Amino acid sequence: MIATALLFGLLGSLHCVGMCGPIAFLMPVDHRNPLKKFFQILSYHSGRLLTYALIGFLFGAVGERLNLFGLQQQLSIAVGALMITAVVIPSRIFNRYNLSKPAYKLVGRIKSALGQQLKSKRKSTFFTLGLLNGLLPCGLVYMAVFGALGTGGALHGSLYMLLFGLGTVPLMTSALYLGNFIKGKAKKQIVKVIPILVILMGFLFILRGLGLGIPYVSPSEKVAVAQVEARQSCH
Repeated sequence: MIATALLFGLLGSLHCVGMCGPIAFLMPVDHRNPLKKFFQILSYHSGRLLTYALIGFLFGAVGERLNLFGLQQQLSIAVGALMITAVVIPSRIFNRYNLSKPAYKLVGRIKSALGQQLKSKRKSTFFTLGLLNGLLPCGLVYMAVFGALGTGGALHGSLYMLLFGLGTVPLMTSALYLGNFIKGKAKKQIVKVIPILVILMGFLFILRGLGLGIPYVSPSEKVAVAQVEARQSCH
């Protein structure tokens, strides 16, 4: 389940270039010094990955608490259903009931802070830009958060989001060096694959929750309970 996060990030990074690309392209990187530019971009990605890892930790911890009440199977099914529903329902309906609207003020502050950092020349600028960039609302990140919640553990949730973020690094870095180089039919084809991958991930979470006794995919309820008890004993 966790390995799917890396694939999700790799395929979904085209969406990241479209959404976060303008911010990345405006970063005050030193184009005259390739080595310095490399470390500036590395610092930006590090900040972004740290934010994703912390978000994954928080939502994974929520999933872990639900597991303590014996709800891990139901949680996995619910997460899978949410993933599929988010893809299947028309966007106009989703936008009408978008729960992120009350957070618009917070998003506005994050964007304002991003704007200030883009004008800054401090060494910490790129790391801070990454931290803030990771907090911006994004449908792709929401899907990854669902996945982190469904892992049922704080560390597993953090790892899930970290791998998702790592999957976005290659294309985002290529875009920073080469510009938006994926265009036309190739871009359209990749965009079409993303919803299919989300649906497949949703089905995987549902299968896991059903406890059909399939190793690594849908462990039986006894195995799932044993995993939770082992986790509790570690704490």
